[in-house]
Amino acid sequence: MSTRVAGSEGPTIESRDELVAYLEAGSKPPAAWRIGTEHEKFAFSESSHRPVPYEGDRGIRALLEGIRDRFAWDGVAEQGNIIALRRSDCLKGGVISLEPGGQVELSGAPLANLHETSEELRQHLIEAKEIGGELGIGFLGIGFSPKWTLAETPMMPKERYRIMQRYMPKVGRHGLDMMFRTATVQVNLDFGGEADMVAKMRVGLALQPVATALFANSPFTEGRPNGFKSYRAEMWRDTDPDRTGLLPFAFEPGMGFERYVDYALDVPMYFVYRNGRYLDASGASFRDFLAGKLDVLPGERPTFEDWADHLTTLFPDVRLKRYLEMRGADAGGLAQLIALPAFWVGLLYERSALDEASALIADWTAGERQSLRDAVPRLGLDAPFRGGTLHPIARETVAIAERGLRHRALLDRNGEDERKHLAPSRAIVKSGRSPADALLAEYSGRWQGDIEALFDAYAL
Repeated sequence: MSTRVAGSEGPTIESRDELVAYLEAGSKPPAAWRIGTEHEKFAFSESSHRPVPYEGDRGIRALLEGIRDRFAWDGVAEQGNIIALRRSDCLKGGVISLEPGGQVELSGAPLANLHETSEELRQHLIEAKEIGGELGIGFLGIGFSPKWTLAETPMMPKERYRIMQRYMPKVGRHGLDMMFRTATVQVNLDFGGEADMVAKMRVGLALQPVATALFANSPFTEGRPNGFKSYRAEMWRDTDPDRTGLLPFAFEPGMGFERYVDYALDVPMYFVYRNGRYLDASGASFRDFLAGKLDVLPGERPTFEDWADHLTTLFPDVRLKRYLEMRGADAGGLAQLIALPAFWVGLLYERSALDEASALIADWTAGERQSLRDAVPRLGLDAPFRGGTLHPIARETVAIAERGLRHRALLDRNGEDERKHLAPSRAIVKSGRSPADALLAEYSGRWQGDIEALFDAYAL
């Protein structure tokens, strides 16, 4: 989730049309399309396998300060607490921030190709692990906290999270689990205009269950198997129906920037940021804010910074800002962190691949899309679909992505194109075994039911 570092500035929004124009201004020609990867990971104590608190000589604050001082990042503070890092040289990585339960997130720079994405991820992990190793902090790439209870999970000192913590239990059973105990990897991709945005959003929403199944990596809860391949994805099914899900309206005639704005205007707000503080506006409507009827700021209208903040609090499986965010995958190891953007870039950034993917999902019904979304968290590639399973669809989807990457023909210094980053997904569709299946096999076999072995075997 984004991190505000300054108060609301800029012009006041006067009309709905300005909100539509704001989104449309994200349109770019294909030559300017970039790849932005975000990934979260759990920090844990190497000695106890417990979560890492914010304070203390071996806490999250010390980790951020160490990375800042040794690797020339700029610190971002809220109420005197360092909560994020930024780099003026964006090509070395955009922002390191904190999720509610201490998950450490890299929001990467917008990069030209997957080879650069790979280098960025590797450099980030080198820096985090160097400082973390000195502090006795390890990092785990997995979709759901495998051992800790909600009560054992620390809370990071960010006021927006306190507002969300109060609001979440009012609208769903698993909002707090989502906040404190899940971790994801996502890719942010550009669009060329409204029609291109709609095509990419529809493919992204329909095939998001395929990504969830391929990258399913959260089969444990509080030290034991939980019966799911992606428990993280299951948490999103009962977090907040107002702001999550598959956006059925995106497949209706007339879908475009205006339709998404109308959806966003009616999603309840969380907060407004003013004078360095977050004001609790939970449950209020941005539509009322636009009309000057927000109770916490009576008579005041929003700015574009307020609109940008509000868009970050919408959590559909594909989120529209001035780019599109693919949000359906569990966090994983380094190879999976790179394979996820490779999957979506291959599908969405080459015209013939996007056309193939659009044709693949063209006759899927809203009911079929929702049934897949509901079944995949538990069953993964074995989720039922049209008399068979999702597995053949996943195989064909990966093949389309591979063709898309081949057509991009972007080579690294060794003369290899971007298809090499898709290797984990190819292996999964060939074997039918997701990362969750591998974890469960280890748990019942070599680990003999001891979840502690996970921390050593799968640390990043």
